[in-house]
Amino acid sequence: MDELNVKQLALAMRTIAEEKNLPEETVLSIIEQAIAAAWRRDNGERDQDVRAELNINTGTAKVFVQREVVEAVGADAVEISLEEAKKIKSDAQLGDIVEEAHEVTSFGRVAAQTAKQVVLQRLREAEREIVLEEYEDKIGTIVTGTVQRVEPRVVRVELGKATGILPQSEQVQGEFYSIGSRIKVFIKDIERDNRGPQLILSRANEAFVEFLFRQEVPEMETGAVEIKAIAREAGRRTKLAVFSSVPGVDPVGTFVGGHGTRVQAVMNEIGDQEKVDIIFFSDDAETFIRNALSPAEVVRVELDDKEKKAKVFVNEDQQSIAIGRSGQNVRLASRLTGYELDIETATPVKQEPKAPRKNIEDSLLEALDSSEE
Repeated sequence: MDELNVKQLALAMRTIAEEKNLPEETVLSIIEQAIAAAWRRDNGERDQDVRAELNINTGTAKVFVQREVVEAVGADAVEISLEEAKKIKSDAQLGDIVEEAHEVTSFGRVAAQTAKQVVLQRLREAEREIVLEEYEDKIGTIVTGTVQRVEPRVVRVELGKATGILPQSEQVQGEFYSIGSRIKVFIKDIERDNRGPQLILSRANEAFVEFLFRQEVPEMETGAVEIKAIAREAGRRTKLAVFSSVPGVDPVGTFVGGHGTRVQAVMNEIGDQEKVDIIFFSDDAETFIRNALSPAEVVRVELDDKEKKAKVFVNEDQQSIAIGRSGQNVRLASRLTGYELDIETATPVKQEPKAPRKNIEDSLLEALDSSEE
């Protein structure tokens, strides 16, 4: 049996808190969780609700086992009879939760090992939580990191103190990630689950493209131009609807840049295989839809504003362009405009058949015939 030395634990707690830059209260809570886990390993059952209290001043440790007061006990680990409950709490009633205190002085070898594992695991989680809190304000921005490890479904990226994960769903199709390479990533979110906090990164997010343009187009900061909508299929194609309320400012030209330098800088980051279409935004739905289906030429648009649907008519030679490879162009245009688009071939306008043109001889003969009458 390993004796529980509370004074040594208190000293260790302060040392750990100082070395790992953690609050003492956090380390104390971790040690109490470890004591509860160790006691449960020695004396209780896995599903028991046990909490521990460590009193550094008195040098004592106690665990409190919670059980529900029931009429007929079916599971001793989590239930207690009313008669036994009243010995612990005189006013106990059926349905109450009572706590039974046990003083802790020692643990078995296996339980002690369990406690150590809990401490190590919880400390790692606490450290990661503290580090990730520093990134809370960076959610929605781009940072540069180093590829640390490439796994079948995730890429781990080192970002200084923290390590983020780039899930398969947030990777750009066709991109290759090599260990040690430097990449830009979009900080999408911090997810918290049973495994602890995870810094979720992305290169496929639409906001990644928007932030890249923000770095290349200073006019966005002044408000001279803005991105109204983005639709993206990462690694293949992105459509960008841009707008300017400033007279004389060409928003498309501003985003493209002189000789295409600005849009090319973005494409260099997301990959040259991904096409970027920059189109004019319009408050007029029909105009916006026409622009969004570029480079296809649209004959006419029939809108159903209530259902957010539109029938788009194009000439036969433009139909495949409007739809795009595997439906990509119309799919992105639908997402960009918010309308469900149905591409149809425009029916040619029927022309009335013209009467055959008479030649000079026929006209002369008709004239002669009429003069004889």
